Amino acid sequence: MNKAELVTAIAHTTGQSKIQVHNAIAATLYALTAAMAKGERITLIGFGTFERRQRQARIGVNPQDPRQKLRIPAARVPAFRAGQELKDIVDGRSKLPTFHAPSPAKKKSGGSKKKSGHKKSAKKSKKRRR
Repeated sequence: MNKAELVTAIAHTTGQSKIQVHNAIAATLYALTAAMAKGERITLIGFGTFERRQRQARIGVNPQDPRQKLRIPAARVPAFRAGQELKDIVDGRSKLPTFHAPSPAKKKSGGSKKKSGHKKSAKKSKKRRR
């Protein structure tokens, strides 16, 4: 699944527009990337943990010439460690829970309606007879 397919799937599941979903995903990825660049750890309970790890310098081999050795410098790399709930669902030990999208909030019919010029009600009042 690529990003466009993910946007379409989430838009279909939640009933939101693709633009809203795309913006939400872009903001999420931006926040994750910025936090990992600072060295922070992001934990999403049940899903997993995103973090930055330090990889040590090492000696590698040139695949085109296996006799040639290459020095690979140390680097900071992003890492993901899956949470137990995700592991269980992927392995088939648990079922994926059904997703229930929250219903959209109802708009209050307050001052947004255009008012007409006359103030008389449509019904005529009747006097009571005793």
